[in-house]
Amino acid sequence: MTTRTELLVPRQSTPTRLNTPYLELNLDVAIERLTQLRLALPDSKVHYAVKANPHPALLAALSDSGASFDVASPNEVRAALSAGAKPSALVYSNPIKRADHIAEAHALGVRLFVADSLNEVRKLATYAPGSALLVRITTSGAGSDWPLSLKYGCSPEQAIEFLTLAERLGLEAAGVSFHVGSQQRDPRAWAAPIADAAAIFTALRERGLSPWLLDLGGGFPAEHQGNSSHPSAYGEAIAAALIDCFRVDQPRTLIEPGRGIVGDAGTVVSTVVEVVERGDGRWVFVDAGIFTGMVECLDEAIRYRLSTSAIGPTGPCILAGPTCDSADVLYRHDPVELPLSLRAGDTVRFHSAGAYTACYSTIGFNGFAPMSVRLVN
Repeated sequence: MTTRTELLVPRQSTPTRLNTPYLELNLDVAIERLTQLRLALPDSKVHYAVKANPHPALLAALSDSGASFDVASPNEVRAALSAGAKPSALVYSNPIKRADHIAEAHALGVRLFVADSLNEVRKLATYAPGSALLVRITTSGAGSDWPLSLKYGCSPEQAIEFLTLAERLGLEAAGVSFHVGSQQRDPRAWAAPIADAAAIFTALRERGLSPWLLDLGGGFPAEHQGNSSHPSAYGEAIAAALIDCFRVDQPRTLIEPGRGIVGDAGTVVSTVVEVVERGDGRWVFVDAGIFTGMVECLDEAIRYRLSTSAIGPTGPCILAGPTCDSADVLYRHDPVELPLSLRAGDTVRFHSAGAYTACYSTIGFNGFAPMSVRLVN
């Protein structure tokens, strides 16, 4: 006999357990991007920014290809060393550091550090004696999708004083560092800070110091939405600025690309949780959100190229993540075009997402697991 409950509630099979979101990572693409940057800036040493994606296989592949590393913590130092790098291939670029972290990095062999304040110079003299110092100066960040000009950096005048003090305290006043902002669209963005660096070098030499190194930072873009130039355009603009500002007395240079190497090497694969029609638009909820790896979508700063498993006509959609936090919305003010046939269970892929995704994923906020990484060819 059939019960009333059986008539009202259809029998359903257990839903398939999904294993998304995850990051597909192609090491060959990362090595190709490394090669492109080397060709664009042949006189600059390439220090991959470990923070962009610290996957051990990636670090090992880059180390095997001769890359150096930009590190920001003792754990990143150890990761780079485990990948095969020598301590001399590391620059500790975090301008503000715990004293015990400085001592630990120094004990591991790091001898090149960055600072941007008086107290940091004194800490380095105490806990990393004899090390070389780069002082980070501010930039405007104009032209970048993710500016980095508010938290770190000092004025050129302060840089001169900090480097002069460093020499007195037994450190080596190596030179200057800066960062023009992540996903920098304008190859000319390096010109102004290079000019500032040249003025600092001149002032230091007049004081009897011998600066020799200029850290040009990162900022080299991945293929996100919007226009950006080929690495060769960046190389040409930077080379021209160096010649214009330093003439024949050019310093050694290094770059710290993160996104520029690993960004295009990764694709985030997510699943549609649900599609909801509301008064303010069509909402598409996916299982990759702000807290599961897509932090750079905050304020819609980084616009990833998207593709889906659905086909057919498209329409504007608000894209949101899976957690209950109202900040977990990826694109709302500028909706994305997605197929109107998109339904729960379909796939949404975020392209050129190899940088600052899996490593940004939280450890289980709201019970959602961190983003995993899968190596692909």
